[in-house]
Amino acid sequence: MPRPGQVKSSGGRLSDRIALGVLTRVFPPELVDEVIAGCGRVEQRSRLLPARVVVYFVLAMCLFSGQGYEEVARLLTQGLEGVRRWEKPWQVPTTAAIGRARRRLGPEPLKVLFDRVCHPVATRETAGAWYRQWRLIAVDGTTFDVPDTEANGEFFGRPGSARGQQRSAYPQVRVVALVECGTHAVFAAASGPLSVHERHLIPPLLDRLGPQMLLMADRGITGFDLWQAASATGADLLWRVRKNIVLPVVESFGDGSYLSEIAAAGDHGRRDTCPVRVIEYRLDGREGDDIYRLVTTLCDPGQAPAVELAALYHQRWEIENTLDEIKTHQGGRQLVLRSQYPDGIEQEVYGFLLVHHALRDVMHQAACEAGLDPDRISFTRTLNAARRHVTGQAALSPLTTHPGPEPHDQ
Repeated sequence: MPRPGQVKSSGGRLSDRIALGVLTRVFPPELVDEVIAGCGRVEQRSRLLPARVVVYFVLAMCLFSGQGYEEVARLLTQGLEGVRRWEKPWQVPTTAAIGRARRRLGPEPLKVLFDRVCHPVATRETAGAWYRQWRLIAVDGTTFDVPDTEANGEFFGRPGSARGQQRSAYPQVRVVALVECGTHAVFAAASGPLSVHERHLIPPLLDRLGPQMLLMADRGITGFDLWQAASATGADLLWRVRKNIVLPVVESFGDGSYLSEIAAAGDHGRRDTCPVRVIEYRLDGREGDDIYRLVTTLCDPGQAPAVELAALYHQRWEIENTLDEIKTHQGGRQLVLRSQYPDGIEQEVYGFLLVHHALRDVMHQAACEAGLDPDRISFTRTLNAARRHVTGQAALSPLTTHPGPEPHDQ
């Protein structure tokens, strides 16, 4: 069984340099300091690990997820030894000191930094990001294995085992996200215990939606209340629904779609309904009678023909690719997060999302400069290039300007 923060199986050796150029370009020190101050995490004494350095440490450990705490600290601070403003020679903090620093910081600065920086990045010229006037967005959820500690087990819970065991080896945290399909940029996210269904984590994300967005969702998270809340944002919706949902034909259209109404599951009298357009189709080459059934707020066939929406819906799979980038490529196969307590897990989740957004932002800019679809640029190559890249690291000097410094924390 791997130690927390390591993968379950061995992989290749990681680069011995950290990509501060990527991280500090997207999350500049001035912004990090502003967020830290807004969250009330500014130190009143000089520390070996002040809050700004801890923020970058969390990002670094999510870039090099297979490395231990002290090795990440070495990667993060390599080169700082020569900075003349040091009061004392740099000493790599112990694992215990780093753990205490992370607990002092908490998850809030990472969450606020995510809200400040992580937005859709596609422009009108970005290939593959739009359908007519709509920006393509998808929503979905995933889970991360977390260390088997009492605190994590009690808070997050464990999935059932298919092998008849009473519990699985690892507790899991559930994460839901909104993703811009054309760029794979995650711009809204929430996490919670495994017992909380994805659709209950989605409502707080909906304020990141707006007009000229088309939100796609799979049948596992659809529901009447969520449909109403999402459509109230001004965004349009294209969701897959189960075949057993009653959808009466109100009006048939020439493209094969039809107008219908949806109601809440318990509203048998259909007293409160929403108009929807229904599109039903089968995939070519698929055996059986598996029918895809989509409902959309785009009720005018002239505005969005059924055949185009049926083909468009499969762009929803871009969010699956995005989650795979974060979990499998960035985190490493069979990733186990490293934090021993729930607040640390939340902090770490946002660290992964922030690093992924920084990489995807770089990829989008490179694609725009080259006139390419962002899908044509390799995430793995970008990740490896970021890990190799070395920049000046004096921006991360842990000296503070607060008066009356006390001895450094260990």
